Amino acid sequence: MTGLLAVGSNVPVSLVTMSPTQIETRRLTGDEKRTYVRSMFTSIAPRYDLLNHLLSFNIDRSWRKTAIDSLRWQDSPAGHYLDLCAGTLDLAAELSRRDGFGGHVIGADFVIPMLRLGRSKARVAAVGADALSLPFADGRFDGCTVGFGVRNLTDLDGGFREIARVLKPGGRLVVLDFCTPTTWPLRPLYMLYFRYILPWVGRTVSRHSTAYSYLPESVVDFPAPVELVERMEQTGFAGVGFRRLTGGISVIHWGNKIDN
Repeated sequence: MTGLLAVGSNVPVSLVTMSPTQIETRRLTGDEKRTYVRSMFTSIAPRYDLLNHLLSFNIDRSWRKTAIDSLRWQDSPAGHYLDLCAGTLDLAAELSRRDGFGGHVIGADFVIPMLRLGRSKARVAAVGADALSLPFADGRFDGCTVGFGVRNLTDLDGGFREIARVLKPGGRLVVLDFCTPTTWPLRPLYMLYFRYILPWVGRTVSRHSTAYSYLPESVVDFPAPVELVERMEQTGFAGVGFRRLTGGISVIHWGNKIDN
């Protein structure tokens, strides 16, 4: 199914419009958060890649390369891999283009317009699917990546358990996401940028009133790296660790599905 856009038959992926001017993003939970996230990413999809590179000063490209390096795909170069919360398929494309990789990559996301925009980047399959109810058989994948996506899940532990379900025993999960630096003077300088400058630039370029306010709010509210290690260990993963990147602005977590 290379290059195709499929939709998991058991997953609702219809697009719902929600007025961004009436959203208090830090209070969103459950179905309300799911609806907001889908609507928001649908709205900013055309400018998503541009803003990623602009707001990170293009450092996000190196973060993704490091995430794929952490996947250890060389152990199963002809295997099956899932890029979950795939967005415009940057991580899926990065893996598919690696020298020596001869496997299959599926990018899954419940925001169909994001997948459509990313299909030209590489020969990977794109599947519309909710991360909490994946349309894949147990033990299908040798590895899974999630780039800047687990913060958006309405049930973090449920998402990790669902990833563990579709991974083979010993299959590797790599999670790349934002974090907040802990060292001075980087932390206060970064928080100034993250809370004020980034939202203003994001609003101006994306023309969405809350998307780039939601981003820093979701990062601040997200579990710290050590806590995320514990959550992964409690939901089916062993050998869990993490590495801070760029002074702690982003962090990579990894772990392997427990072999029962």
